[in-house]
Amino acid sequence: MDAVTRQRPTEGQLALARLVAGGEESVGSATGSVPASVYTDPKRFDAERTKLFGRLPQVIAPSALLGQANMAVPHDGFGIPLLLTRDKDGRAHVFYNVCRHRGTRLVEGAEPQCSPRLVCPYHAWTYKMDGALAGMPRQDSFPGLDKADHGLRELPSLESGGLIWFAWDETADFSDAEALAPEFDAFGLAGHHLWRRRVHDVASNWKLIMDAFLESYHVQRLHMATIGRFFADGITAADRIGIHQRSAVGRTDYLAGIDHRDWAALRAVITYAYQLFPATIMIMSPDYVNLMVLMPQEVGRTLVEDFMLIPEPPRTTEEEDHWEKSWRLLDEGVFAAEDFRAAELGQSGLASGSLEQLTLGTLEIGIRHFHEQVERALA
Repeated sequence: MDAVTRQRPTEGQLALARLVAGGEESVGSATGSVPASVYTDPKRFDAERTKLFGRLPQVIAPSALLGQANMAVPHDGFGIPLLLTRDKDGRAHVFYNVCRHRGTRLVEGAEPQCSPRLVCPYHAWTYKMDGALAGMPRQDSFPGLDKADHGLRELPSLESGGLIWFAWDETADFSDAEALAPEFDAFGLAGHHLWRRRVHDVASNWKLIMDAFLESYHVQRLHMATIGRFFADGITAADRIGIHQRSAVGRTDYLAGIDHRDWAALRAVITYAYQLFPATIMIMSPDYVNLMVLMPQEVGRTLVEDFMLIPEPPRTTEEEDHWEKSWRLLDEGVFAAEDFRAAELGQSGLASGSLEQLTLGTLEIGIRHFHEQVERALA
């Protein structure tokens, strides 16, 4: 908890807290709708893959995934072999996990590796963690080859506020991602420790999963057996930061007279969430953070990697038990058994063709804003 108390809230975070303190019960004034086809149309999905995920920066992992220098982690979630590294100087990179000699996958498996060098399993070409080609056997058999021209192919990336962003498009603009850094610096995210990570294979369109984290209307219903009792029904507020959204939900023990400048006390009674466009979710629980990266595979299938981040490594068995209990509650219970399962049931229902549109209430205005942003990006 010490890592939390040293942080300070942003003015935007305080503004949402004041709305929650005032008993804010709605973030919209009228009902709305979303066409059912946006979740089921394969052509629409292809357009999203090209125009959203192919052009916009997106989160790939927390900084904590690369917890030390000279570390590499293979990443296959987007369907192309990638490699996240942190070089000896502490800089994060996103490379294609492909040797520049004959195209062999450079690092096998999916587990982190800690070493100053990466060695191709085929012909033993060797690379530094900054991607530079360090050496090759029988260099004399490659007359005229300049090692400087044969480093690993790198994708544009940005490490900011405890998150690693990347883009497929060489011209991608990371300014919206940079604007979020103060939000996550308030939580000390860059200094957090990775406790657990898990990839879920969800039989749902990616937007149905995003929708679940853009409204609080379901909390008392869907999460009745897990976390519903912790939150006041409908006491929620939300706003936008550029193309991204930020929300705050009041807990049942919320006290209107609390000192809003006491960040630790504020976090204890308000849960903040961030919906990072296009497809990342962050839940800021009182003493830990869940980061969920959505990786669309098909119109009705999405991989979701859940990372649980804690302020510092556990020092005792009791602390380990505490974090493990929190991990099971959120990852296995709230997310897998409830949110993701609800998305799968929604996908099954929408695939029947029985609905032309989904109806949105005033507590679901965040969903409407999200889909409007998707439409702008597609246009």
